[in-house]
Amino acid sequence: MSTKVILRADLAGVGKRGDICEVADGYARNFLLPKGLALPASDGAVAQARAMRRARDLKDAKDRASAEEIARALVAKTFTIKVRSGAQGRLFGSVTSADVVDAVASQGGVTLERRQVVLGDAIKALGTHSVTVKLHADVQFPVSVEVVKK
Repeated sequence: MSTKVILRADLAGVGKRGDICEVADGYARNFLLPKGLALPASDGAVAQARAMRRARDLKDAKDRASAEEIARALVAKTFTIKVRSGAQGRLFGSVTSADVVDAVASQGGVTLERRQVVLGDAIKALGTHSVTVKLHADVQFPVSVEVVKK
């Protein structure tokens, strides 16, 4: 059996705020409804869901526009990170996403979160590296990071 609910929050694997979803009875009864994450889908609540979706879409468009503006500013720059290194340019340790966030904040004036910086492989050598920054679900761009000897 399934129950129709209106989500009041974004839930991974289920849907976004304002979506009308069919979920298992137990999931709705034991988790979503008691925690206030969803409402039963009645006629009046469906109208409220439409309003939630409109608000979500407006906020999403605004967030995307600001993310694109930040992306245009950061793509053009190269950020320098000074680290200790040994012979042949090998680093003692590695450059982490927190190091990239600190460099962008100090040199670019933009505050990022660590989880927005996507490092494919750990940076363990001197030189210029490309790091992906994901500010929004649809806005992802490369940032140039130059790792130099301290």
